[in-house]
Amino acid sequence: MSTPTFADRSHRTAATTKPRIAAITADGIAYALVLGGIYLLLGTLWFMSMKEKLFDDSGTAPAGLHRMFSGTFISSFPGTNEAWVILGVLEGLTFLVFLASVLRGEFLPQRAKPLLLTGLAASMLVFSVLAFGDTVSQNNDGTASLFTYFGATGVLLAIVLLLPPYRPVNWLSSLISRRVAPADDATEVAGPHA
Repeated sequence: MSTPTFADRSHRTAATTKPRIAAITADGIAYALVLGGIYLLLGTLWFMSMKEKLFDDSGTAPAGLHRMFSGTFISSFPGTNEAWVILGVLEGLTFLVFLASVLRGEFLPQRAKPLLLTGLAASMLVFSVLAFGDTVSQNNDGTASLFTYFGATGVLLAIVLLLPPYRPVNWLSSLISRRVAPADDATEVAGPHA
């Protein structure tokens, strides 16, 4: 058995460096796609919803919502139009949290993401308020859909906690490349009492 030469070591290092660089690059691309998707999906959703309620409709709920809530307590307190405005304000505030997260640079891997996490939690609250309205008006299909949105937003919140800086830079490849070391003999595979 001979001692490895410098050339042997450098060859081995180069062979292990390429897959590592590829994994880090894939992790970076996945990171950007995940965060870009979250900001685009929820930022656009809350901005457009707020704009429709507060600016396009001038705070007046559509006739269909007045019919939907007639006979419920929402039509008398706070009132359908007032509930429409309250919902628009909640959606606008949630959008502003996402915007503040972007302006703070929380999309960078080394930055903590408290505003992004707060925006996701606020999204869950808004979905809950929307589901409450659907439940009160006995729109069970709408409630079921909003429950799904609530749960999916919880999954997004958990995914953000798997990203850097809460996890290593190779966050994705470290999750999918965990391997069990091969056993040396049959005793280790079968266990001590086999």
